[in-house]
Amino acid sequence: MSVIENAIKRLQASQGAAPKGRVLPPATARRLESTGNTTTSTRIIPIDLDGLRSVGLLPPAHQERELAQQYRQIKRPLINNALGRGVERLPEGNLVMIASAVPGEGKTFTSINLALSIRLEEDVTVLLVDGDVVNPRLSQIMGADDVRGLLDVVKDPSLSLSSAILQTDIPGLSFLPAGHQDANATELLASARMQDVISQLSQQDPSRLVLFDSAPLLLTTESHALTEVAGQILMVVRADQTPQHVVLEAIETLSESKSVSLVLNQSMKQPHAGYYYRYANRKSGDKENGS
Repeated sequence: MSVIENAIKRLQASQGAAPKGRVLPPATARRLESTGNTTTSTRIIPIDLDGLRSVGLLPPAHQERELAQQYRQIKRPLINNALGRGVERLPEGNLVMIASAVPGEGKTFTSINLALSIRLEEDVTVLLVDGDVVNPRLSQIMGADDVRGLLDVVKDPSLSLSSAILQTDIPGLSFLPAGHQDANATELLASARMQDVISQLSQQDPSRLVLFDSAPLLLTTESHALTEVAGQILMVVRADQTPQHVVLEAIETLSESKSVSLVLNQSMKQPHAGYYYRYANRKSGDKENGS
């Protein structure tokens, strides 16, 4: 049995359920209007932490400390791989795709909480990208689903990448919306222009990690285009929910050269009921983290 099969088998032995989030109500999210072709965006997105918590995208207050510790364990290998800290630096390792096999795994929950954890680093910033151009839920949550973003920059070379990146009111955290939907989204994401945009994202700031919240691997072709440009892939697996063969099928679609990590989201493990994550890496072997 392979390392991945072993890890998934052990993941399935855990129990639990992931929280179901929903889009923030309009009152808690500022709607942004698209401006002209400026060089740099001056828009600022206010992050409503209480609103995110109310819809299940942040942990309840009594579990914040526990979850924060678990995300510290999850983010450390990603940061080390991206920046070459104690390990060999991965090519494009600062481009991290948050993936899942199917919907409902807690991928957006993981993307938000991982971004908030990484931005706490003293010398690392984070850019959160809505890479789910089919169902841009993250852009809706941020109140930025009606402005230009990733697809617009890829489609129109006259638009600068910097003009589409939005700052937030949380230091060290910025956001790139999915942009306006396009029938040829897969072709755009697989284009040479996309490679140019990705190169800019990777090289703009050597101390920045770029997190892509993507579409499910087994349901869309757009997500596979993103796997080609990401240096690291974080697979979110929902405890006691996703069949092993489904996760294996999703992993088989990924290149053998990719660094693929698995995160269990989320199980209820006694005596500590709450969020629990287990981490496994296809390249470095089987690792576990959690409470």
